[in-house]
Amino acid sequence: MIMDNLQILGFRTTIASVGDTLNKINGIKKDGEIIQLLNADAVAGTNHITHGVNQAVLAFERGENLAKDISVEIVLRCSAQRQISKAFDVLGLKEGEMNLCAVLINCGDYTSELSSIFTLDETVLDANEEKLKEIYKISDVETKNMSVEDILIDRITKLTVDY
Repeated sequence: MIMDNLQILGFRTTIASVGDTLNKINGIKKDGEIIQLLNADAVAGTNHITHGVNQAVLAFERGENLAKDISVEIVLRCSAQRQISKAFDVLGLKEGEMNLCAVLINCGDYTSELSSIFTLDETVLDANEEKLKEIYKISDVETKNMSVEDILIDRITKLTVDY
């Protein structure tokens, strides 16, 4: 898979139905385009997501992917998990109020289309370190020498090494 461009956008929304939300997103994108929605509360910044996406693409290129679908692989890698259910527990969509991280790969500019469904708000991509430490079970000892974002990037990389 060739990754020509990567966009990472932040949104706020209230999800009444995860299925309906995914159907709306699937109705926007064209063949060959990927739009993956993630729980922005579990995102440590754009470097975290960029690294996870790159690792997912590389895993497919090397035949080391853990999932059959690149979108699911992105969720696995960005969550630094091997199990799909755990990955979606961390980064998946849930009904109710949510902060979203939209990952767009090989897409045109869908900012206006997505903004008609969700409320554009880039601040949801700002890391809440205390919340992230809880979500990813990161100890205070670990954060003495590394930022939460660097710890997550390291864990994503170790998924490949430990493979």
